[in-house]
Amino acid sequence: MLIGVVSDTHMYSRSRQLPKALTDGLRGVELIVHAGDWTNPEVVGLLEALAPVESVAGNNDGPEIVERFGRRKVLELAGRRIGLVHGDGWRAAPDTAFEAFRGESVDAVIFGHSHTPYLERREGVLLFNPGSPTDKRRELRYSFGLLRLGSEIVAEHRYYDQK
Repeated sequence: MLIGVVSDTHMYSRSRQLPKALTDGLRGVELIVHAGDWTNPEVVGLLEALAPVESVAGNNDGPEIVERFGRRKVLELAGRRIGLVHGDGWRAAPDTAFEAFRGESVDAVIFGHSHTPYLERREGVLLFNPGSPTDKRRELRYSFGLLRLGSEIVAEHRYYDQK
């Protein structure tokens, strides 16, 4: 199963359309997972036009997004359990995300919040932050991710320079 992974779009204050590099890169995915901070509910439809969407709300999302998606969930996909959380809290985002699922049987945790691409295996759990496709902050490039679920979980970042 091929999954597109996105977080921290923070859209509509910056743009009303998704970057072409993102839409091209998500072509053919079976599902898009968004780790929160949409900041505008209208953006959901832009991604849903590409593939079905699963998500959680981030700390910058309003009640409509929180009510629709919740703040934390476990997705069961292709025989795998994927934890999904935004990652905001008192610790660094990877630590917050990992701790959100401590004691649960998950194969991977997808998170956002920091806008920083991140990939690590910790105690047998894949931690993956796709970065941001629209708000790179201190990063050199915009980014999103792809997750392949099969006999192994393979995560990769996709980078681009212009929105």
